[in-house]
Amino acid sequence: MSCFKIAEKFVSINGEGQRAGELAVFLRFCGCNLNCGYCDTHWANTSDVKYELASAEEIVAYVKSTGVKNVTLTGGEPLLQANIAYLIGLLGASGAEVEIETNGSVPLKNIVSISPRPAVTADYKLPSSGMEKYMLTENFSYLTLRDAVKFVVGDNCDLMRAEQIINEYGLTDRCRVYFSPVFGKIKPVEITEFIKERKLNGVRLQLQLHKIIWEPDMRGV
Repeated sequence: MSCFKIAEKFVSINGEGQRAGELAVFLRFCGCNLNCGYCDTHWANTSDVKYELASAEEIVAYVKSTGVKNVTLTGGEPLLQANIAYLIGLLGASGAEVEIETNGSVPLKNIVSISPRPAVTADYKLPSSGMEKYMLTENFSYLTLRDAVKFVVGDNCDLMRAEQIINEYGLTDRCRVYFSPVFGKIKPVEITEFIKERKLNGVRLQLQLHKIIWEPDMRGV
C-alpha cells in the first residue's frame, strides 16, 4: 500500500487560480525538485519537515469527512509523490473536483489521461525564480480551457518574458493565463499597467487572497 507524505491538510478558501474564493480542501505534499528564490513554502521541502504518512484511502476518507467538494493538491511538488495518479483517480471517483498545482517541471502526459480528468494549474517559472531552465514547455500541449498557466512575476523582465511565452505558445487560446506578483517585490499596479500597454487579452491579474485575508506567512490557510 502506497503512503503519501502530507505536510499539512486543511480547509480554507482557494487563494488563487480558477477557483479563487471557493471553499477547498488543501493537501500539501512534502518535497520539491526546484528551489525558487521567492518560494513561500520552503519549510515543506526541507529534509527535517514533519509530515503525516497517509494512504490514498485514508486521504479520500479525510476529504469526504470535510464535506467539501473542491480538492487542491499542492506542495512542494505533488506530482513527485509515488503513485499520485492512483490518488488523483480515487479522489475523482469519490466525487471530488481535483485541482493540481504543479511547478511546470514535471511531465503532465499521464496526469491528464486520468479519468475523471483533474484540472491543472501549471507554473511557468520566470527568470527571477532562477528555475526557468527546468520548465517543460511540451506540457502546454496537454492543457485545455479547464486548465491554467500561472506566471509568478517579480519584475519587469519577468513580465516581458511571460508575454513572449504566451505569444510563442498561444497560451490564451489554449488555457487560462494568470499573472501573480511575487509578494512584496512588484506592485499589482505595475502588472496592470503592463497588461494594458501590451493589450494582453485573456491574461488575468491574480492576487493571493490568503495573503490579504491573513498574515502573509500564516500556514494552514
